[in-house]
Amino acid sequence: MPPDAIPYIDAEGWLNTAERRPSPNQNSRPCGTVIDLLVIHAISLPPGEFGGPWIDDLFLNRLDPEAHPYFAAIAANPVSAHLLIRRDGQVIQYVPCEQRAWHAGLSHFAGRQRCNDYSIGIELEGSDVTPFAAVQYEALVTCTRAIMQRYPGITLDRIAGHADIAPGRKTDPGPYFDWAFYRRLLGG
Repeated sequence: MPPDAIPYIDAEGWLNTAERRPSPNQNSRPCGTVIDLLVIHAISLPPGEFGGPWIDDLFLNRLDPEAHPYFAAIAANPVSAHLLIRRDGQVIQYVPCEQRAWHAGLSHFAGRQRCNDYSIGIELEGSDVTPFAAVQYEALVTCTRAIMQRYPGITLDRIAGHADIAPGRKTDPGPYFDWAFYRRLLGG
């Protein structure tokens, strides 16, 4: 994709500027579902380490449980996200937005359960103890704008962190995610 391409989500839910790596960890959304929530996550594998193939391996069901002690507990968990934004701003798409990714787990938002049914999940390569890179915010804003254009039910007040939809169970994207800066970049 040319660097000057205008980002958009196509009819199947693929972001034209993202690298595609289809995950088997997806399925159809319930019939008639309106996609109206964006969930921001943070992930690093192993925890606190960046780079490497581990996030891909997790989302593609090929994580070696013996490659790191932490992996033994998570390798068999079928999880995915729609998009991942690496530390260098690279955007990878695992699940088309029209499909249900398995990113939220036990969750609720605005009185509705099962957030995976009606949300899009974006993972930022990061942790609760490390600031995110400026290029990640730039990529996140670009992705968010394309998502909001395609799914008008996702408004500024329908963007949440994983911690917001799974309180007490999840903490991401964590205290180093600058919500005010992100919203300001979005024009909110």
